Amino acid sequence: MTAPDHAHVAACLRLARTRGIGPVSYHRLIRAHGSARAALDMLARGREADRVPPIDDIAREMERTAAIGGRILVHGDPDYPPALAVVADAPPVLSVIGDAGLLRGRIVGVVGARNASAGGMRIAQSLATMLAAADVTVMSGLARGIDAAAHRGALPARRTVAAIAGGLDCPYPPEHARLHREIAEQGALVTEAPPGTLPQARHFPRRNRLIAGISLGCVVIEAALRSGSLITARMALDYDRIVFAVPGSPLDPRCHGSNDLLRQGAVLTENERDILRELPSGPVPPPLFAPVPDADPIVTEMAENTPSSPRMDAQGAHAAVRELLSFAPSSVDDLVRRCQFSTATVLAVLSEMEMSGLIDVLAGDMVVLSSAPPA
Repeated sequence: MTAPDHAHVAACLRLARTRGIGPVSYHRLIRAHGSARAALDMLARGREADRVPPIDDIAREMERTAAIGGRILVHGDPDYPPALAVVADAPPVLSVIGDAGLLRGRIVGVVGARNASAGGMRIAQSLATMLAAADVTVMSGLARGIDAAAHRGALPARRTVAAIAGGLDCPYPPEHARLHREIAEQGALVTEAPPGTLPQARHFPRRNRLIAGISLGCVVIEAALRSGSLITARMALDYDRIVFAVPGSPLDPRCHGSNDLLRQGAVLTENERDILRELPSGPVPPPLFAPVPDADPIVTEMAENTPSSPRMDAQGAHAAVRELLSFAPSSVDDLVRRCQFSTATVLAVLSEMEMSGLIDVLAGDMVVLSSAPPA
């Protein structure tokens, strides 16, 4: 498999950066139109043209990423993380600096409290060291406490990946600037954000999703009942990953969430052997859907055999799809089956409705009517 060409990467990045286009919508547009370039052509002809970023902005992002030693991976790229590629809401593009090959191996996420105890950090560092010695890459979020300890444990073996909320050139927290640089040099940093992006609260769920989706399993050490670590664990469960938890003292509020995971069936973890015996032997779980090629002959044939729709047909499709939607989730496949219009037409209508704020797109290609009126 050869790497995508520059123009293809630029088109994918431009579509991914289009306002109102999330991961699920991105993949739906690719399936409907066959390629990012074809999807952009469709958007350029409609009312959404002003939501597409100028090509100069995309060129600057690509140049800036290259200037700091990073590269952009698009969904379908041979170096795109295979475990992440098979989930329904896989990020369309990732920015990576360091050894991108680590993303294709067996990876375990390690997360936990920022205000971790000395014992918790010692466990995290020891587990990471032993996992790295077993050729398993350790992934975490470069936060204070458990995250930093896990990175430091695997760093000497050059087997750690940090998922970050901001740009590759924006270390966070500030005191981890040196660790950020060391991981870039001896491991890998990965993010969905363009260079120059300062981390904000709304960016961290995306970082958590990367840890949950790229890893084959997630180890939780010292997590309170309401914590980002438990959110990451729930995401991992949604992706059919294995969740591990290190037991902690019932007297320590930092352990209440991780202990609760054990009640719910997480794998009790005291050492690296508890993880290795449960971990899949390969780096890729069973695929949920295959990467979409640059041109889909079935979609192309369908487009060639479908006459151009006059305005009344477009209005009819919009009305038909709207009638089938409700505040309960519906699958896109079910909408297509129940609607008399072509798959491409239904997907185009759903994309327009999402960008207009009329529907919300959920993981698993599910859609619901938006509970909030469009702006």
